[in-house]
Amino acid sequence: MAMAKATTIRGALARWEEKNGQKASEAKEVKLYGQIPPVEKMDESLSTLVNCEKLSLSTNCIERIDNLSNLKNLRILSLGRNNIKNLNGLEAVRETLEELWISYNFIEKLRGIHVMKKLKVLYMSNNLVKDWAEFVRLAELPLLEDLVFVGNPLQQKYSSDQNSWIEEATKRVPKLKKLDGVVLIKGEEDEEGAN
Repeated sequence: MAMAKATTIRGALARWEEKNGQKASEAKEVKLYGQIPPVEKMDESLSTLVNCEKLSLSTNCIERIDNLSNLKNLRILSLGRNNIKNLNGLEAVRETLEELWISYNFIEKLRGIHVMKKLKVLYMSNNLVKDWAEFVRLAELPLLEDLVFVGNPLQQKYSSDQNSWIEEATKRVPKLKKLDGVVLIKGEEDEEGAN
């Protein structure tokens, strides 16, 4: 039996419009997760989503982040459970993106993340980051406050000692307010003292 061809973004959008009775180009939120057969490419049909603020493409087979440059209003991008290996292509939404949900992918390097000046929330559990040298790139994100990083090889080295992990991670990315779901209280007094 031949494998079913991948779902294109155009096909997924047509299906979405039919189901929602709305033009995708006018929608603020577009959910294209878990397509059957899965989406493999973020193709140029995404460029029609000019009003989209929240785009979900999770649980597909996407390998590369692409074709986001027309999404001038995108605030939340959900790409969990795909086959993404790096963050190239994300810079297209650097002016607007506030939340990136990208857990369960194959990301080892965080090169290029520093341009995401508005990013507040990064959920990237269960990826392949194994070095502190990559982790420290997150310190270049001026607004990052909520990080989920559990299940990366770097974090798993500390799996028996969560306090050490939190200590080491927050030493390197001191602005975090929440790490792996744990609210970080420390240091608030110091900040107030500094104002």
